[in-house]
Amino acid sequence: MSKFGDYVKSSYDELVHKVSWPSFKELQNSAVVVAVAALILALVVFLMDYIFGIQGGVWKGILGIYYSIVG
Repeated sequence: MSKFGDYVKSSYDELVHKVSWPSFKELQNSAVVVAVAALILALVVFLMDYIFGIQGGVWKGILGIYYSIVG
């Protein structure tokens, strides 16, 4: 058998017999953890943009600050 065929056969054998796949419940739990972490990170970034973007009582955001400095 060719080297490529040996590679495919050994890869298939490893994926079917040696890898421990998570259960559906474990996948759901992981997805919830990732979604919550993403929401928390998005909230932190929004709050930073809001806090640092206030100039003269008007919110300009990060890009507003950058554009007022540059151009």
